[in-house]
Amino acid sequence: MSTHGSGHALARGIQRITASALGPYQSAVIRIGFSATYLLFLLREFPHRHEMYGPDAPWRWDMAQQLISGNQAFTTLMWTDSTVWFEIVYALALIAAGLLMVGWHTRAMSVLFMAGVVSLQNRSIFMGDGGDNVIHLMAIYLMLTRCGQVWSLDARRARRTAEGARGPGDAVGPLLWIAFGAVLVWGMATRSLGGTVWLPTLFWILWVAQGAWWAVNRYAPRSEHRTLLDVIANLAHNATLVVIMAEVCLIYATAGWYKIQGSRWQDGTALYYPLKLDYFSPWPALSDILASSGLMVMVVTYATVAVQVAFPFTLFNRRVKNVLLVVMICEHAGIAVLLGLPFFSMAMIAADAVFLPTVFLVWLGGRVTLGRDRLLGRRARVPAPRDGDAPVPGTGTPGAGTGASAPGAREAAEHGTDGGHTLVG
Repeated sequence: MSTHGSGHALARGIQRITASALGPYQSAVIRIGFSATYLLFLLREFPHRHEMYGPDAPWRWDMAQQLISGNQAFTTLMWTDSTVWFEIVYALALIAAGLLMVGWHTRAMSVLFMAGVVSLQNRSIFMGDGGDNVIHLMAIYLMLTRCGQVWSLDARRARRTAEGARGPGDAVGPLLWIAFGAVLVWGMATRSLGGTVWLPTLFWILWVAQGAWWAVNRYAPRSEHRTLLDVIANLAHNATLVVIMAEVCLIYATAGWYKIQGSRWQDGTALYYPLKLDYFSPWPALSDILASSGLMVMVVTYATVAVQVAFPFTLFNRRVKNVLLVVMICEHAGIAVLLGLPFFSMAMIAADAVFLPTVFLVWLGGRVTLGRDRLLGRRARVPAPRDGDAPVPGTGTPGAGTGASAPGAREAAEHGTDGGHTLVG
């Protein structure tokens, strides 16, 4: 009996990870969070872009070329030292971040976003900090996720198509596919994609897979080939989501254990020193108030280490994990204000979002929708319950919830986010 039961459990597990992309709301928050962070960063540094990554950078183009010829890093800014080309790359990075944030042709924009992030960061490697490293990694991971299932223009287009709304055929997707293919062919012919094998290979795999996806959806939407492609996409998404969660745990674990080895963290005075540095004191009066209290400095110092070391172990207890998530998000918000590191904090909060409960994200989406409708003077529509709708967690009501949160609740049921809640909630 136990063998029979374990076989059923294994079959259910396999069916679950192949039949759906888990955590659609968590992956959407990661997409929005990281693209918004990088978009705001590029906008803030727009007046200084030439000094950071362009022709006026202290890390000159020939120095960057010499370094990249050794480490074989990828950056489109090494294709030419033309100022015009730099402006094009910077503009494309801005556009890709904005379009990825709103979820317009998410797969193509995730590739363009990754190329923009890696190109700028690899051009001037000494300009980044810990937040830039996290964005660098997450930009690569986002290419493999189905992060546009909810809260995106792609999701709205798919919903309208499913509801039978007819409109002009989407010609943008094929045009983007052709354009990316031309760039790949040119890059391979001129050896401009870097000396490593894995990145060009990944680009080609994504390009071929996207072409096959479009062809099957166009000509055989109900075939076994469509089911196979869906299974592969779900497996890639779910595996990448696990990698993202492991990456976040690794970041906190290594940060915490390295802090333990430092004498200033051991005696509880580590926080005092950055508060006394002009570079990390955008609000000197506020920093002085905090630094003047030895007890507060000690408590915050020890609490920071304790939370970072403990967080990976709290994943086995949902309630404790949610409490520590709130603490860490508040900690990053404090770092943004006290130490003047807003983009580092935004990147870490976006990474933490992979562990947020699905129920909370559905509720948050409903509040945002309600606020948007009130701002635009529109009346929120509550869809009628449909046969077969799953009950909304915490309400006991099938299909429609209450008020403006109902659309998000119905999406949660349709995307199977009970499973996502178990994994990441």
